[in-house]
Order: sequence, then structure tokens, then C-alpha cells
Amino acid sequence: MDILNGFAYLFSNPTALGFVVLAAFVGVIVGAIPGLTAAAAIAMLVPVTFYLDPLSALAFLYVIGKSGRFGGSISAILFNTPGTAASAATLSDGYPMTRAGKTGKALKVATIASVIGDTVGELILIFGAVAIASVTEAFGPPEYFAVYMMAFIVISSVTGNSIIKGLLATVLGFLVAMIGIDPISSEPRLDFGVLEFQSGLALIPLLLGIFVLSELAIQIESARKQQTHQKNAPSDDPDAARFTMPEFIRCLPVMLRLSLIGSVIGILPGLGSAVAGFAAYGEEKRRSKNPEKWGTGIVEGIAAPESANNAVSGPTMIPLLALGVPGSTIAAILIGVFLIHGIPVGPSIFDTSRELIFGLFAAGLLGIALYGVIGYFGSPLVGRVIAMVPPRLIYPYIFLTCIISAYSARTNIFDIMIMCAAGLLGYLMRKHDFSPAAFIIAFVLAPGAEEAFRQSLLLSNSGWLIFFQRPWAIAFLAIAVLISGQRIWKKLQAARLSPARQSTTDTPIDELAE
Repeated sequence: MDILNGFAYLFSNPTALGFVVLAAFVGVIVGAIPGLTAAAAIAMLVPVTFYLDPLSALAFLYVIGKSGRFGGSISAILFNTPGTAASAATLSDGYPMTRAGKTGKALKVATIASVIGDTVGELILIFGAVAIASVTEAFGPPEYFAVYMMAFIVISSVTGNSIIKGLLATVLGFLVAMIGIDPISSEPRLDFGVLEFQSGLALIPLLLGIFVLSELAIQIESARKQQTHQKNAPSDDPDAARFTMPEFIRCLPVMLRLSLIGSVIGILPGLGSAVAGFAAYGEEKRRSKNPEKWGTGIVEGIAAPESANNAVSGPTMIPLLALGVPGSTIAAILIGVFLIHGIPVGPSIFDTSRELIFGLFAAGLLGIALYGVIGYFGSPLVGRVIAMVPPRLIYPYIFLTCIISAYSARTNIFDIMIMCAAGLLGYLMRKHDFSPAAFIIAFVLAPGAEEAFRQSLLLSNSGWLIFFQRPWAIAFLAIAVLISGQRIWKKLQAARLSPARQSTTDTPIDELAE
């Protein structure tokens, strides 16, 4: 079986094994630090992977993404501040449990739900990516261009609160990717007379600026509003620190059901783990026989969002591996690491690098087990350490790390300037509700989309009509139209219902879940 061969390949590489263990620790800590997301940490660590073998590099970043999603639940439960957007729904019941002295129980529920959700998602990735790749292996340039167009339209329509702003962020990312030398005519384009622009913009400085520097600016700006964490008295209940077997049996169907929902959301490009967490919370609250208890500190209120948001992790890799289209920000960074190591991403990857890919899947499963052990036994300790370190000591080190990472990519001072400019752009995008994720994913996909478009026209005697003569190309374009149409319809419905919603203020989670 391929996954067993993947484990054999992973365990035959001690370096990769060591980086998987390191990634599990790093991800949990990074995720638990409010404001420092897993995507930002991965962006900072990409230059480290230049000096690693492909499996070590990919496994290191992939496992950080997994454990970082879980780590966000620690600060959400302990401090009422989600470490990552994925854990925003968790604080609704997690922090009330902490206030009631049931911190240990809350952290154990989050750990077990995260492990179950992530495992379900990883298994769907292992079997789903191979099945989809077997279908897409026969795709030509017109089908790939349709896939890229689907990704652009879906991501721009589902990320952020405004479809127009999502579309503008996507177009801006595409335009920035066009800076440099035209691959066919070899003429400079969009260089504005700046010689350094002719070599194009590197991905790493943009990632660091858009995600890390902009997040630092937001966190520093909101530092004055940061609340003081209250010290909560321990409970006299002997079960306060234990996730009991009856509670586990009661929560297991919830975890499995919402793991599947989270996996489906993960396959769709652009939705992400935050959407999965809120959708799961809202759905399970709707199904509950006692919805009034949700938000007061119940184990189901932690199990639901944590199983769903962690189940997203594996399936977001399915469009990346099967189609060459990243389904999330972390997947967009990973596609850059694949290319750095000379590994073309797409359905052929299961023929050219099958052992590597299944080694990566094995690293994902091992990473889940490792962060599960760390979370179950060490979450309170991680929380105490995070609470002891003031942000004013963390942020300068993050900024210096960004400078070093941006420079080391191409040993070019100009890249540091690009990073700072991207940081300003990312800050403005966040402040005005434009999607940084849509911008970066469009930047990563633009070269492949341009290549597929030009190849399609060279193959065609009927120009643009070639995209409407291939059944799969039509199907992908139709999916894009349907998803964006559904999003627009929901927006119109919400606009009509807004007066009624303004009169009710007791269901914020349900509104976010929509």
C-alpha cells in the first residue's frame, strides 16, 4: 500500500523525521501566540527550506500548518483571544469553560477533536487526491485554464465580505505577477523603468509583507485595546480537568460528522478553516436539542468547530496536488516550495514523485499524532509560557526575522524594500476589507494561467471558442459561475433582511456561520 511505503520513506530519512517533530512543537507554539498565524510563520520559515531535501522541507512546513491550526485553540480557550482565525468560533464555549475552572477539560476536548478532524481530512486527502489526479491526468491547456479561472472566480467571490473587493484583490495579484519579462516576446512589461522589476517579484518578500508585517501592524495598533487576562479559580469538580468517557461518546458523532463537513469545505478553494469552524458551530447548534446552552461552556461547543476547522487541513491540498491550484494560503506557499525544489505540481506528480508525496502524507499523519500528544499533556504549560512573554518582546524579533528571510531569498536589498511595500499594502487591504489571501493566491497562479491561456490559443483555430468546446473546461467554468452566483444571491438576500437582523442582536455566531 502506498501510504505504508510513504511511512517507510519518511522513517528512512532521519532529517525529515526530526523536522516533523520540530514542526509539531513550533506549530503549537506559533498558533497559540495571538496574531502570529501559521501562514505567517510558514512564510518566515520558507528560506530555511532552501537548504533541506524536498521531503524535509515540505513536511516541516506542512506539519506547522496542521499543528498551528490546533495551537490557536489554546489562546482562544485560555485568554478569550483566538490564536488563529480558525479558532475564532472555539472561544464561544472554550473561554466560558475556563471561567468555570474547567480549563483542563476544554483543552483536552479541543485536542481530541482536532486530532479526529485532522485525521479524517488527511485520509480523504490520501484517497481523494489520487482518484482526482487519475481523472485530470488527461487534461490539456484549455482544461487547465478553465481550472485557473474557476479558482480566480471562486476565491475572489468567497474570501472577505465583499465580492467586488475580493475580485479587485485577485486582479491586483494577477497584475503584480505580470511584472517582469514576457515569457514569449522577452520584452519587459510593467517595469516602470525600474531595472530590478525586470526579474519579477519574488514570492517570499510578498508573503512576508502581506501576511507578517501587516499582521504586526494590526497587532501593534490594537495593543492598547488588549484586555488583561483574568485569573480563573480552579473548580472543585473532580472531572473539571478530565474529558470523561461518557462525554467522549456523546461528542464522537459530532466530531465525525463535522469532520466530513470541514473536509468538504477544505476541498473548495478559498473558504478556509475559519469558515469551517463557524459553519460547524452554527450547524451543530441548530441541530442541538438544547441550543440555549451553547455559548455557556459545553464540550460540544468546542468539539464542533475544532473538528471542522482542522479537517480542512488535508483536503486543501487536493486541488494543489490534483490540479496544481492551491486551495488555501498555506497551500499557495507550499506550491512555491515545490517549485523551489524543481517539482512540478499537478496530476503527473503522482507518477514523477509518488514516493515523495506519500512520504508527505505519512509526515502529516505523524504530525497529527505528535501535536495530539503535545496538546493533551502540554497545552496548559504552553498557555502559561505565552502569557508570561509580553508582545513587545516578540514583535521586534519577528520583524528582524522577516528582514533576514526576505534578504536571504535572493540576497537582494531590493527584496527588503518590496517586503516593506507589501506590508503597507497588506495593512491597507486588511483595514479596508480586501482579501490578502486572494491577492497571494492570484499571484501564485497567474504564471500558470497565462501559460495555459497562450497554449490554448496556439492549439486553437477558433480562438476563444476552444474553451467552450471541451466538456471539462465547460464544467469548471460552470462551477465557478454557480458558486459565485450563489454567493451573490446570498448577499442580495442578506441585504433585504438586514433591517430585520438589525433588530435582533442575540445571534452573532449564526450570522457569521452564514
